[in-house]
Amino acid sequence: MQSVLTQLVDTIREAGSKKQPLRFRGGGTKDFYGQSLVGDIVDTRGYAGIVDYDPAELVITARCGTELREIEAVLAESGQCLPFEPPHFRIDSAQSTATIGGAFAAGLSGPRRQSVGALRDFVLGAKLVDGNAQLLSFGGQVMKNVAGYDVSRLLAGSLGTLGLVTEISLKVLPIPAATLTLEFQMNQESALEFFNKCTSQPLPIAATAWFEDTALVKLAGARAAVRAATQKLGGQALPEQMAKEQWEGLRGQSHDFFARHHSEPLWRIAVPSVAPALRLKGEQLVEWGGGQRWWHAPDDHLATAEQVRLAARAVGGHATLFRNGEKSNGVFTMLPPAAWAIHKRLKATFDPMGIFGVDRMYVGL
Repeated sequence: MQSVLTQLVDTIREAGSKKQPLRFRGGGTKDFYGQSLVGDIVDTRGYAGIVDYDPAELVITARCGTELREIEAVLAESGQCLPFEPPHFRIDSAQSTATIGGAFAAGLSGPRRQSVGALRDFVLGAKLVDGNAQLLSFGGQVMKNVAGYDVSRLLAGSLGTLGLVTEISLKVLPIPAATLTLEFQMNQESALEFFNKCTSQPLPIAATAWFEDTALVKLAGARAAVRAATQKLGGQALPEQMAKEQWEGLRGQSHDFFARHHSEPLWRIAVPSVAPALRLKGEQLVEWGGGQRWWHAPDDHLATAEQVRLAARAVGGHATLFRNGEKSNGVFTMLPPAAWAIHKRLKATFDPMGIFGVDRMYVGL
């Protein structure tokens, strides 16, 4: 693998000398996400493999080109998992080609993010090749060895704009002993109130979702705790296979809500969980106890990006154009001046030649 890494470093060094933009790419499953796809593709899949995994320490370290399904299979053999459930986003329903590097760069998490935290919360360390073709190490393989600013977590979700993350160390967790999904019939307003009431109690709630007057609550934990929560909440228990398909559909966006509007603009709206139902015309799907709202605008709807973002800001949130649509108004909500200045300084520090992920997050960055 050293020769592959050397080749990647040489490619970055040469691109820097020519100020030639580069775009890092693994399985290509997140190409839709973000602004522009600019620069020569640097295929990271050749730099793959699990570097270290000790089930007793609950830590796995892997190279950026390692496929997610390989990592998840190895963890499953020891009864463990990536609890933040990074989405695979299979291309054309084919076998997953998503890599851990792409998952890390996108920083996205699945339904269990509500209860366990986001991908960023499980990052222990990372290695990065910066714009000067230097191999830098941040963090490590234990939680307490990071001093000062946690750069490894800063890199999560940066979409390759600060450099090539070659290696990642992640905390993992045991697979829950028991899981059960309960189904309830209620409208969105009632579901939001119900989700917030449930999560305010000491219940083993792993994930929640609402769509078309159906609310789902996933319980996960010790068998006794799941059984007690089931008796307390009531509802209709879903068959195991049906429940698995529902949550996998939400994680990978193969669920009916996403599938039947696959080519239409999809907005991801992040709001406080207690925020009321958003008065937006068109279909909505709610996740994360009310904290994540997905919205498809109907064909005849003339809402602009600013109108959607205004609705989100009105309840203390923000909106991202997740898929498709007109990107000229910005995929991500524009940063306030102070935050923009910090982003510019970070970009200049890690990518002084301005060659990584040009305009991928924000135009001008």
